[in-house]
Amino acid sequence: MERSLTVADLPLLALLLGGGSLLVADLLSKLVRGTFGSDLLAGMAIVTSLLLGEYLAGVLVVLMLSGGEALENRAVSRAGDVLNALARRMPTVAHQRAEGGLVDLPLAEVTVGDTIVVLPHEICPVDGTVVAGRGVMDESYLTGEPYHMRKAPGSGVLSGAINGESALEIRADRVGEDSRYAKIMQVLRESEQQRPRLRRLADTLGGLYTPLALALAVLAWWVSGDAIRFLAVLVVATPCPLLIGIPVAIIGAVSLAAKHGIVIRDPAILERLDRCRTAIFDKTGTLTYGRPQLTELVPLADRPPDTVLAFAASLEAYSKHPLAGAVLEAARDRGVPLWDVDRLAEEPGKGLVGRVMSPGGEASAITITSRQKLAASDPAGTVTLPEHAGGLECVVMADGQAVGLLRFHDAPRVAGRPFVEHLAPAHGLSRVMLVSGDRESEVRWLAEIVGIEEVHAGISPEGKLHLVEEATAEAPTLFVGDGINDAPALAAATVGIAMGTASDVTSEAAGAVVMDSALERVDELLHIGSRLRRIALQTAVGGMAASVIGMLVAAAGFLPPTAGALVQEAIDVVAVVNALRMSWSGGPLSDIPGSEHL
Repeated sequence: MERSLTVADLPLLALLLGGGSLLVADLLSKLVRGTFGSDLLAGMAIVTSLLLGEYLAGVLVVLMLSGGEALENRAVSRAGDVLNALARRMPTVAHQRAEGGLVDLPLAEVTVGDTIVVLPHEICPVDGTVVAGRGVMDESYLTGEPYHMRKAPGSGVLSGAINGESALEIRADRVGEDSRYAKIMQVLRESEQQRPRLRRLADTLGGLYTPLALALAVLAWWVSGDAIRFLAVLVVATPCPLLIGIPVAIIGAVSLAAKHGIVIRDPAILERLDRCRTAIFDKTGTLTYGRPQLTELVPLADRPPDTVLAFAASLEAYSKHPLAGAVLEAARDRGVPLWDVDRLAEEPGKGLVGRVMSPGGEASAITITSRQKLAASDPAGTVTLPEHAGGLECVVMADGQAVGLLRFHDAPRVAGRPFVEHLAPAHGLSRVMLVSGDRESEVRWLAEIVGIEEVHAGISPEGKLHLVEEATAEAPTLFVGDGINDAPALAAATVGIAMGTASDVTSEAAGAVVMDSALERVDELLHIGSRLRRIALQTAVGGMAASVIGMLVAAAGFLPPTAGALVQEAIDVVAVVNALRMSWSGGPLSDIPGSEHL
C-alpha cells in the first residue's frame, strides 16, 4: 500500500521527481519509437516507487540509471561529420587571370571552359585539362595510386588533387556536382544514409533479461498480493551490469587502444569487431607503405648493375621526377656513388637527358625515359626490352643503347603476409579481399606477395562502396583504407579502420584510426575487440545472474525495495571492477607470427 508523505520524504521526493521525470520522459520517447531496451525496467521501477511512496528506493534507481547514461554518453561519442570534413577540404574560390594579376572567383561561378590557375600546394577545385605549366599533382587520395602524377599541357587533372611546386593553368571540364570530388561526396552521403543499424550487446542481452525480470515481478505480486514485492523485484532487476558495466568496459577498451596508438572515433565498433568475418583491404598505404621503391634493376647490353644505377642516380639527383627519390635511395642503399653531370635537360617526348662523366673520365650520353616514350621515338623497334612485368618502369639509355630497366613498386609491408595468413585462425576472418584503384598488374603482384587470392583492381570509389555493400550483406565486414577514395567504403563497412593521419576525411569516415599505419596496430585493435566482448559478456551475464538470485529473494519477500537497491549497488561494484580489467595492459596484444622481429 502507498504510505503517507512526511516532511522527511520531501527532499527524496524532489530528487525523484527532478531526476526521474527526465529519465522517464526519455524512456517514453524511446518506447514510442520502438527502441526501448533494458533500461525500461529502471523506468518502471522509478514510476512504481513514486506510486508506492518508496522514495529512497526510487532515488537509488535514478542514480544508477543516470550514472549509466553518463558513462554511455562518455563511451559512445558521436562520429564526426564526414561530409563537412570533405566540404572543408575543398576550396571555395578559384583563381583567374586578370589585368594586374589574379582575382578570386567563387567556385560556384566557375563554368565549363573557364581557365583557372592552381597555385603551388593548393587543392584543385575542378576536373579539367592543363593548358599551361608543368608540374606534378598528388592524386593518391582520389585514385589509390601511390605516385605523384606529372602534369603538362594536355594532361587531365582531378578535383581534390594536391598541386606540387609549380602553378598550373587549367581549363575546367567538369564543375560543381559533375566533378570527381563531388561524386565521392554524393556516394559517401548515400552510403551513410543506407548504413544498416546494428544491435548493441546490451540491447541483445536486455531483450532476453527484461521480459524475464518483468514476468518474475508480476508473478511475485500476483502470488503475494503485495505490490511492494513487485517494486522490490524491479529494483533488484535494474540491469546496471548492462547500463554501467558495459560502458565502463568500452571506456577501458578506448583507453587501452589509445595506449597502443589507436584512436577510437566510434566506440560502438569495438563490439562489432569480433563478429567480422570478411576483411577488405585497400592497397596503397595499408598493405603497402604508400611510396614507390626501386624493386628490380634489369641490366642490359652486358652493363654491370651498379654502372646502370650510377648513370640513373647521377641524372635523377637533378630531377623533380616523382621516382627520382626512389632511384637515389637505392643508390645510397647499395653504396653506389654519384658521378659528375653536365648538359642536363628534360626534353619533351624523350625524358631526362644528360651527359654523365665516369670516374675514369669517360663521357656517356644518358637518357632516362619510359617504355612508351622509347617506343614512340623508335618506330622501327631497334631497341628490344624485356616484357612488362607490372608496376612502373624506366629505361636507361647510354649513347643510344638500352643498358638497363628500372622497375618500381609500392613496397609491401614487411608484416603483410604473416598478418593476412593469421586473420582466419586468430580472428575468424575467413574471407580476405584486396580492392584497389591501381592497375591490375600492380595489384596482383602485391596480392601474390601477401597471400590474398580475391583481387579487385581498377576500382573507383563507387565500385569499392558497391563491393563493400555486397560483402556486408553476406557477413559483417572489416574495411581498412587510407585515402579519400576509401571514405564511402569505410563508412559503409561494419567496421572501418583508417591507416595513418593523411586525410581528415578518411579519419572522419572510419570508426578507428591507426596513427602509425602499422598492421601490428590493426591486429592489436582486433584483439582489443575480442577482449572487450569477452569481458563485457562476463560482466553482463555474471551481473544478471546475481540479479536473478536477488530477484528470487525479493519475490519471496525477504528483500524490501531499499535493501534491494543496495544489493544491486553491490552487484554493480563487482561488475564495474570486472569491467575495469579491460583497461589493464597485460603485455603485447599482437600475435602476428614473427611480429617481434618486424
